[in-house]
Amino acid sequence: MRIAVSGSTGLIGAALVRALRDDGHGVMRLVRREPEGPDEARWDPYGDVDTAALEDLDAVVHLAGAGIGDRRWTASYKAKARDSRVVGTRTLAEALAGLKRPPPVLVSGSAIGFYGDTAGQDADESAPMGSGFLAEMVRDWEAAAEPAAQAGIRVVHPRGGAVLTPQGGILGRVLPLFKLGLGGRLGSGRQWMSWISLPDEIAALRLLIERDDLTGPVNVTAPEPVTNAEFTKAIGRAVHRPTLFVAPPFALRAALGGFADEALLISQRIIPRRLIECGFPFERPDIDSVMASGLRPG
Repeated sequence: MRIAVSGSTGLIGAALVRALRDDGHGVMRLVRREPEGPDEARWDPYGDVDTAALEDLDAVVHLAGAGIGDRRWTASYKAKARDSRVVGTRTLAEALAGLKRPPPVLVSGSAIGFYGDTAGQDADESAPMGSGFLAEMVRDWEAAAEPAAQAGIRVVHPRGGAVLTPQGGILGRVLPLFKLGLGGRLGSGRQWMSWISLPDEIAALRLLIERDDLTGPVNVTAPEPVTNAEFTKAIGRAVHRPTLFVAPPFALRAALGGFADEALLISQRIIPRRLIECGFPFERPDIDSVMASGLRPG
């Protein structure tokens, strides 16, 4: 297959490109700079797209967007995070819709932020939209892909949870502290978090490319959510260190702004019902299997 990928330098995008190429697929990386080879095509989320390079593709995977938890949530950064997703998705969807030979499928990134705080209750793809900035952003982000759907392109929205890998993301950021014995829970630790291992994330994205019967939102999370306290203890067990520290809510709010209240201190107990119904073979379905796969004392 010939597959275009935006956000190909990010944690998920880079791993997806490697996996596809390792299996012999041709990958076109969508880049915002001038292309440096025949496997790259230029696109501007706020402007032009090299549509000629996108003809005759078998799939497009759109993962581009400014980091959500990388910086403190100021009004200007929230606008940047939203626009990079909503405007960028609309730009790409309209470009694909205008092709003479559009791809059969667009896998357009999304997030479990759509559900807001589920208060410890299970939420699958049938659950209603939550409240807050993240929920509203995800709603608009998914809606921005509508031009592609109207053009007959199958559109799938992988609503992703926290991707766990020592190489980056939330686990990569906190792991050095835990190895020093400085790790601990966030707030009470009772809040639920929904996560997925990086290998399962990549396998799920590939399933969404290949399954012609999948459209709309698909929760891309492991089947066993954990509380923050359980997550903390699992890291401690893996690196053989105590986990005695606590990051109080006021400190998290001071450092991260609204991100703390909408992502770290709320409960999101998300169930990947559609993946389960597909018989998706989770390689690492529980939190200890993720930790055992890559973490060592040190």
